[in-house]
Amino acid sequence: MYSFMNDYSEGAHPRILQMMMQSNLEQNVGYGEDIHSQRAKEHIKKLIERENADIHFIPGGTQTNLLVISAFLRPHQCVIAAETGHINVHETGAIEATGHKVVAMPGVDGKLTPAAIQAALKHHSDEHMVQPKMVCISNSTELGTIYTKAELTAISDLCRAQGLLLFLDGARLGAALTCKANDLRLAEIARLVDVFYIGGTKNGALLGEALVICREGLKTDFRFLIKQRGALMAKGFVTGIQFEALFQDNLFFELAEHANHMAERVALALQDCGYAFYTPPCTNQLFPILPNDLLEQLAKQFVFSVQAEVDATHSAIRLVTSWATTEESVVALIEFLQSYRA
Repeated sequence: MYSFMNDYSEGAHPRILQMMMQSNLEQNVGYGEDIHSQRAKEHIKKLIERENADIHFIPGGTQTNLLVISAFLRPHQCVIAAETGHINVHETGAIEATGHKVVAMPGVDGKLTPAAIQAALKHHSDEHMVQPKMVCISNSTELGTIYTKAELTAISDLCRAQGLLLFLDGARLGAALTCKANDLRLAEIARLVDVFYIGGTKNGALLGEALVICREGLKTDFRFLIKQRGALMAKGFVTGIQFEALFQDNLFFELAEHANHMAERVALALQDCGYAFYTPPCTNQLFPILPNDLLEQLAKQFVFSVQAEVDATHSAIRLVTSWATTEESVVALIEFLQSYRA
């Protein structure tokens, strides 16, 4: 069985494990104040072209999302997200558990639009409702699509005009930045948003996300809040080492490029077989629409998830490639698709 279920089924890239082994018996300072974490932060600051950014390594994406939202919103304030957004669908009410409502708005191919944000602002008009104060977007989105520079700029301009904080969930930021349709650089993202994170868990690390706080007024006491939420690891060097390995050279981008390349090969084969997509193929998450009888056969050889029922005889499924997806598995999937068509 070949798995295309997600991009975090495997452990870590060998170069990350090698660095962890080499430093295994070092005695490091705790709580993320070690030399490896400092080096990783310097590498990231150079890429984002912001020496004054605050960078924190958090164990997981949901922890990062709830930390940011609970830290930067007052008790009566809410966050606007796409209805397909991770904080709305896949975090078991983690944001609501912090006391903040997620206002979910319809998106376009998983992307939040300025019009949707404006609609949310118009609806929440007075003190009898929660007050929108933050916009949360994902890049790439939960449907595998990306924000262009023009789209992110339009959202950023609106947020600044309306006094809203802009938070970018970058769990799959590597995939977004290395796909062929992308026209954004990390430095431009750091300029356009107030806070974002760079996902390691879904791009070759054992675990960890690099949270980048760009806006000066949000930096105060954030380590206190990390500790209070149980996300300040005593062995913080474990994540620091991994991000040092990812960013001391081009590894972070190499791994994302591999995942995207594997997905592109599958997407081209699907298109060649005449299949449509639930959302346009762009990054390492693909959402082809396939006949249900084909899915019964597909499930005997491959692991995947069903995204949505399209009609009585067709469903959209999710196929995800990763930094570790093998040529063998992709060839096997393509051959299956071609043989079924024949």
